[in-house]
Amino acid sequence: MGGFELYPAIDLRDGRCVRLLKGDFAAETVYDDDPVAVARSYADAGASWIHVVDLDAARTGEPKNLGVIEAICANVDCRVQSGGGVRSVEAGGALLGAGVSRVVVGTAAVENRGLVDELVAFHPRAVAVGIDVRGRNVATRGWQEESGIDVVECARSFAASGAAALIVTQIERDGTLEGPDTDGLTLVLDAAPVPVIASGGVGTIGDLRTLAALEAEGGRLGGVIVGRALYEARFTIAEALSAVG
Repeated sequence: MGGFELYPAIDLRDGRCVRLLKGDFAAETVYDDDPVAVARSYADAGASWIHVVDLDAARTGEPKNLGVIEAICANVDCRVQSGGGVRSVEAGGALLGAGVSRVVVGTAAVENRGLVDELVAFHPRAVAVGIDVRGRNVATRGWQEESGIDVVECARSFAASGAAALIVTQIERDGTLEGPDTDGLTLVLDAAPVPVIASGGVGTIGDLRTLAALEAEGGRLGGVIVGRALYEARFTIAEALSAVG
């Protein structure tokens, strides 16, 4: 599965860096008006990946921040993983054309498995599936709707799709700094023999160490996405890389 990667997160809304609390668009904190500068600071600090989400697109399907994502890709030397509102092969291709190394498909993957198969056929090793969960229930459409699908069933299905990675976000922990859902992640690791990237709840260096050491029958985690903890200087990129290296 390779090494454990750190994915500093940049969530875009109206061209700015924001964080939502538990996916609530009414509970938004704006952290920076210059996402490109934030991305450059992460890359300069040693990050090999940056995770970028277009929250506007996740909600509406319109790639409102595509130009910002393209600017981020043009200004950093590291790889960029990006998603939000990818509901067609064309939308995925537009992100890859903007310079991202890996496209993340969330809602559309759950609602239309064929889209993932088609994207993987066109762009092998460049597609990840985002599985957003409350408890064990997979949520869709910017976390606003419940699908009724169990996360383990979902992970097992997409592990066979050829996706390069599965990104599992525990919505109830996202932006809370209260620690990751290790029990839920272990279930997914057991079900999916592909790289699994954890998202949601990381607040301390100890959380990072816990995730880097997490093991299950399917293997180890492939990485972790960190957002608010970096914005609020709970630790630095260098400290995080040292903890998971």
